[in-house]
Amino acid sequence: MKKLILFTLLLVCSMTTAMAQKPAEIKFEKTSHDFGKFKESVEAVTCKFTFTNVGEEPLVINQAIPSCGCTVPQYPKEPIMPGKSGEITVTYNAKGRSLGHFKKSVTVRTNGAVEITRLYIEGNMEE
Repeated sequence: MKKLILFTLLLVCSMTTAMAQKPAEIKFEKTSHDFGKFKESVEAVTCKFTFTNVGEEPLVINQAIPSCGCTVPQYPKEPIMPGKSGEITVTYNAKGRSLGHFKKSVTVRTNGAVEITRLYIEGNMEE
């Protein structure tokens, strides 16, 4: 009987400890970038979005999905440990695109407390 009570108490304590841990959480320094005005002769423009895992579990970026084929995200494939930082690089390929203002997004999916975050890029391409 004592063994059963001890086992139950140990199980409850370990479950409480596991539940008390804060899951992975991604925090970006900024979620939008404005390239401003740039010439049509520039074929591609690139920016970096820096983030930190502010949770207590390893952060895994499952996907970074661009809103169109002209936008290419690159993200770390390995887990980001708690307290560590990483970068998502987004490149907008302007070659063959219409002149004028554009606004594109990248949807970032993680294993974090907030599973989906959207990053935005915009700019104004001139002749």
